[in-house]
Amino acid sequence: MSDIEFRGVAKTYPDGTRAVSELDLRIESGSFTVFVGPSGCGKTTSMRMINRMVEPTAGTVRIDGRDIAGVDPVRLRLGIGYVIQSGGLLPHRKVIDNVATVPMLLGASRTAARAAALDVLDRVGLDRGLAQRYPAQLSGGQQQRVGVARALAADPPVLLMDEPFSAVDPVVRAELQDEMRRLQAELHKTIVFVTHDIDEAIALGDRIAVFGRGGVLQQYDAPERVLARPATDFVAGFVGRDRGYRALSFRTAEAVALTPIRTVEADGITGLRLAQGDWALVVDADGRPGGWVDGTAVEAVRAGASPAASVSAGGSLFTPDGDLRQALDAAISSPSGIGVAVDAAGTVRGGLPAGEVLAQLAAQRRIEDAERNREFFGQ
Repeated sequence: MSDIEFRGVAKTYPDGTRAVSELDLRIESGSFTVFVGPSGCGKTTSMRMINRMVEPTAGTVRIDGRDIAGVDPVRLRLGIGYVIQSGGLLPHRKVIDNVATVPMLLGASRTAARAAALDVLDRVGLDRGLAQRYPAQLSGGQQQRVGVARALAADPPVLLMDEPFSAVDPVVRAELQDEMRRLQAELHKTIVFVTHDIDEAIALGDRIAVFGRGGVLQQYDAPERVLARPATDFVAGFVGRDRGYRALSFRTAEAVALTPIRTVEADGITGLRLAQGDWALVVDADGRPGGWVDGTAVEAVRAGASPAASVSAGGSLFTPDGDLRQALDAAISSPSGIGVAVDAAGTVRGGLPAGEVLAQLAAQRRIEDAERNREFFGQ
């Protein structure tokens, strides 16, 4: 067990700045909780009170029911993993020794600590060949993975992460988020993750704590409830006007029936007969999508244009077991208005028009409304 509880916690700095106001919050053991909010809202201050990097002005922070004010700060921190922006790695130490730092501080021999470090590098998806490199020889994404590995090396029950992915590009950030979801499913740590990005919070959190100005907790709830039922005007504004679109990520696309898609390989485009407004999906020999062609593109190819130059980009793809947000994004990003579903090998399995996604959403809502009515009226 490693639950964390804030009881009446406040932090006011000597200059009178109120960073956190009367915070009451319980984080369940093994959960992934995200603190989110604009800059200066107290989310990082609140997280740092968990390992006593910041001391509260009032109230108590408890881990497993124990007031951490009575715990030696150094001993406390050695039992809590901590990941910061850009990894926070020691530049003069090799990767393996960065990761082995905490086990050695806890008394492990250098040999044992290094062996454990190699195992944890495997766990976070890093090649062991990087172990002998220095941080400056790594990419930004690799540095962040090393930072996560170092935090996990001593197998702490609690992991604190302070905007760890904000300094990397969007593609690497998405990869790191996927990695964190995989690790949490495997390890079941109690994770407190700080971000200012609501999409990141929704993607990662079991529960989201939305902080407002002055360190006031505005809402603490499951991400789908934050999206569907913002507790305050501040939360509604922070989540954004497209919160309904974001909420689609919590609705499955599995019940939506895929429709057949007309496909063609590039060398067969000239033989197509397409009516006005019709489209065909260009695929390779293995059935993987490469883009769309309509009647205008077909005529251009017949007139001598390059098939490759006549193919319109296909938009995003989704898997049949994905969610409605992925399905709708695939449909509206496609020039044909049809989202393309692919299997794990990338082979086309069918299509989904945008209208069908919305129809499925309406059907799911009708079922949910009926269930709520049964619960309310006791039927």
